[in-house]
Amino acid sequence: MSEFTMPSLGADMDEGTLLEWLVGPGDLVHRGDPVAVVETAKSTIEVECFATGTMTKLLVEPGTTVPVGTPLALIGPARERHPARHAPGEGEPPEPAESPEPPEPSFSPPEPAPAPVPTPTAASPRGRTEAGPLVRHLAEQSGVDLETLHGSGPGGRVTRTDVERAAAARAPRVRATPLARRLAAELGVDLAAVRSTGGESAVRAADVRRAAAGPSAPAPPVPAAVAPTRPAPVRASAAQPSEDRAAAMRQAIAGLMSRANRDIPHYHLSTTVDMAAAMDWLHEHNRRSPLGERLLPAALLLKAAALAAREVPELNGFWADDRFTAGEGVHLGVAVSLRGGGLVAPALHHADALTLPQLMSALKDLATRARTGRLRGSEVSEATITVTNLGDQGVEAVFGVIYPPQVALVGFGRVVDRPCAVDGLLGVRPAVTATLSADHRATNGAVGARFLTAVARLLQNPEQL
Repeated sequence: MSEFTMPSLGADMDEGTLLEWLVGPGDLVHRGDPVAVVETAKSTIEVECFATGTMTKLLVEPGTTVPVGTPLALIGPARERHPARHAPGEGEPPEPAESPEPPEPSFSPPEPAPAPVPTPTAASPRGRTEAGPLVRHLAEQSGVDLETLHGSGPGGRVTRTDVERAAAARAPRVRATPLARRLAAELGVDLAAVRSTGGESAVRAADVRRAAAGPSAPAPPVPAAVAPTRPAPVRASAAQPSEDRAAAMRQAIAGLMSRANRDIPHYHLSTTVDMAAAMDWLHEHNRRSPLGERLLPAALLLKAAALAAREVPELNGFWADDRFTAGEGVHLGVAVSLRGGGLVAPALHHADALTLPQLMSALKDLATRARTGRLRGSEVSEATITVTNLGDQGVEAVFGVIYPPQVALVGFGRVVDRPCAVDGLLGVRPAVTATLSADHRATNGAVGARFLTAVARLLQNPEQL
């Protein structure tokens, strides 16, 4: 039995709020599967499981804020739905007549007690569909008639999988999390009419609550004698949670950057990179490519930074316990500004191994999910080096603050035409300012210079990207 705990999703996270469970007791989960949605001061994140097994018990109720490291659920050994049968004498215990239904979460709201169902010792009477209390309750919530189902369990017993499959067949287009389905049944919301705010992702509990609230309706007419003298400030109160969230995010960012400036001995380097060859290559690539496969200059800059980090591994990793630990792969953190203010830097995993079209596609997907609160836990906690690119904001150079426990941050400005001398002749060529902020405990200026030199060389030879 292992514990699934509230993870640390960044150096600035001390606690998190469990918003929603994506699995229930008895569900088989694999390492890397998203199992819960957690809200931090900066974003809403899907948290992956770090073990394979069966969810045996959920310990924390949605809506609860707990410190990092608090157990959220218990995970037991993986149980197959249809275990293999063994011949007598092979040392395996006999297969049970039926599998008990998984228990309800300990925090589930009280439900009306279903009619008692006796546990049969032989075949069920004619006309009687065998199913446990939990399955009967699920069928009632889903509008599934148990008498029409052919059970796949031992002795023809109807299982939860049978009910869920029948419910999906009734509404094949609706994808929803277990909590969203339960909440929809409680609130009388038609899931087919609920739009997911996550684009192509499943309907979530927040979507159901939003649909249940409906559009703001005008207040009923009030007799003149008791009419209020001024309207209630509905709009102000509705906007308050967004304002509180933005303030909390700014406070978290300020606290982390203050600690980084205080505790990390920064050094800063910069260089100007000739982008003529890179821009010529980019224009030719886009001319020959379909619209959906065209690249932005940011793709070249990110790929050059990733390859340079692989070439100079002293800057790709973490400072912890008074020593440097190299990262297992180049996971490029990309600074993304959020609507309404704030900043996150999720990771492009193994960015050095991605082709430019793959990197461009991954970058678009990452930015979209960052702004809609659909990031994964591994994406916000595993970056080995971060890149910030403010060129689209008109900035020509940026000197960032290192995001601990990383040891380096790369900055790129806008690609601009500048006068320069090439082969003894004056001309105007596109150029970009590349900067490096690095931790003096892990490296020195010579290492940083090697990194920027590698970035410049790669950008001047775009065929190597």
